[in-house]
Amino acid sequence: MAVIIKINQADNVAVAVTDVAAGEICHVDGREITAASAIPAGHKMALQPLVKGADVIKYGYPIGHLLEDVPEGGLVDHRVLKTNLEGVLEYTYRPIHPQVEKAAATATFKGYRRKDGRAGVRNELWVIPTVGCVNGVAEAIARNFRMHLVDYPYIEKVVAFPHNYGCSQLGDDHENTRKILADMVLHPNAAGVLVVSLGCENNQLQAFRELVGPVDESRIRFMECQKIEGDEVEYGMGLMQDIAEACADDRREEIPVSELKVGLKCGGSDGFSGITANPLLGRFSDWIVSQGGTTVLTEVPEMFGAETILMSRCCDEKVFDKTVRLINGFKQYFISNRQPVYENPSPGNKAGGISTLEEKSLGCTQKSGKSAVMDVLEYGERLKTKGLNLLSAPGNDLVAATALAASGCQLVLFTTGRGTPFGTFVPTAKISTNSRIAALKPGWIDFNAGTVLDGKPVPSVDDDFIDYVLSLASGRKTCNEKSSYSEIAIFKTGVTL
Repeated sequence: MAVIIKINQADNVAVAVTDVAAGEICHVDGREITAASAIPAGHKMALQPLVKGADVIKYGYPIGHLLEDVPEGGLVDHRVLKTNLEGVLEYTYRPIHPQVEKAAATATFKGYRRKDGRAGVRNELWVIPTVGCVNGVAEAIARNFRMHLVDYPYIEKVVAFPHNYGCSQLGDDHENTRKILADMVLHPNAAGVLVVSLGCENNQLQAFRELVGPVDESRIRFMECQKIEGDEVEYGMGLMQDIAEACADDRREEIPVSELKVGLKCGGSDGFSGITANPLLGRFSDWIVSQGGTTVLTEVPEMFGAETILMSRCCDEKVFDKTVRLINGFKQYFISNRQPVYENPSPGNKAGGISTLEEKSLGCTQKSGKSAVMDVLEYGERLKTKGLNLLSAPGNDLVAATALAASGCQLVLFTTGRGTPFGTFVPTAKISTNSRIAALKPGWIDFNAGTVLDGKPVPSVDDDFIDYVLSLASGRKTCNEKSSYSEIAIFKTGVTL
């Protein structure tokens, strides 16, 4: 017999857990419903006759209106459902002041205590180019130095982070590049950093050093290739050796979970995202917050349609006002570029059972749990407030994950129903929404939240997930780390010269 799930008592649709054949009988709310058509797993079945123009209710909220009648047991997907959303809106602060009880902060992880007191979960050497022109130099230095890691067993990885920017940029684009690169230089997951400059780029080294601010000069070094006589790769290798030797005493130690900062992200979402993996991250976020730690939610275009839920949880009116600017500012970004605000979900989302942006957003924002929103960060801004934060960044997976890491997150937790192999410059753990993709792509998926659909009790999954994340923070490798997939992407909005 087919299995379908009604998420909220107010819903007029249910989600198919397995493929449902036309004519198959399903049980929900103590009654039988016969499928009027085939319902693929992850897609929605009408629980009653629905007429053209009627709102479809899922998660207890409207997710759009129907373009045609749908019979009881019929398929409700993107072909018959249209968004109700509009453009820039006015909002009123109606706080609900959610309460997440503070727990006795007893949980710990084994991380690296930096000289300035911050905690890292990795002990890596990074080579960061200020401009794309020296990407090759940066990659050559990192590649050559990896061959010497046997001499430095306390260094876990050496990696370069090429990018296309640092010159021929204006205004916000130029500042975004500078801020993200500076955030990386200061990130606690880096035991040491070599910054590689060309010399004639817009992102001038001296100005960049001023933006970075005071640093431990034994661990963060700078080189300008146009001023180096002879082989710049050989010169860079010498600096890397100096940095590595300065890290000789680095060892993992017990650190309270209150110092853990975790980014929350989703991509390749499907109809199960809002049932399994995203609620799992929400419960984990509440647990971290209860321990005095920090989580960060981003993907602003995927808050559209669920933004009032977040606004009602803002800790005060100042944070509410920042959230309104976050939402309407991103809508204005679409409008100023003459693009539809609600050109979402993606083809993969639709194939997985998500029909409108409201549906996607209501599932997406579940990653934030029930905690109060304590602060809102601009793109490239670093964390300064513990608890749940919102961050300005687009939905693009690599751009948003890079922004989360740049804000200070030592880990990114990434839920997915379709699967993806990428990783940003911090460990990027993939949490599957269903067991099928976990079995199909074991080299991509780090944790399977789909076991909830298979009958595993939610509290048991939660406990396993907490243990898993703490093991990551203590050194366990994610799939992207095992595959050496580490990349960055920087948000671009304007003209390239």
